[in-house]
Amino acid sequence: MEQKKFNVSKEQVLGVVLGVIIAYAITAIGFIATAIAITYTNLSEGALPAIVMVTCVVSVMFAGFDASKKAHKNGWAWGMVAGLVYAIVFITIIIITSDGFNFDSRKLLLLALSLVGGGIGGAIGINFRKR
Repeated sequence: MEQKKFNVSKEQVLGVVLGVIIAYAITAIGFIATAIAITYTNLSEGALPAIVMVTCVVSVMFAGFDASKKAHKNGWAWGMVAGLVYAIVFITIIIITSDGFNFDSRKLLLLALSLVGGGIGGAIGINFRKR
């Protein structure tokens, strides 16, 4: 049985890295806007978990979109890779800055939504790349 080779170019890896960096820039802007809104409006801190999830999903869709532009095919897969990288870094930061190791349902939800959001962004992005 012949095995398929999985060739990954530097350009594709760079696309994932740049996509994740852009996603974290979008996340930072979203978090700063949320902090300002909580400070100066009647927005409750109880809304924070939902806002964080929505911000992360939107950010990871941009990561998937950007990552897939460097791919020649399988944009959804490259988007999911970008989503996975984003989620791993985000969850690692949460674990490091919190009290001990705790992998709860919110982190699992973030991981799942990052994979799905990245895949959707990648599917859209592959169709927008220059041919």
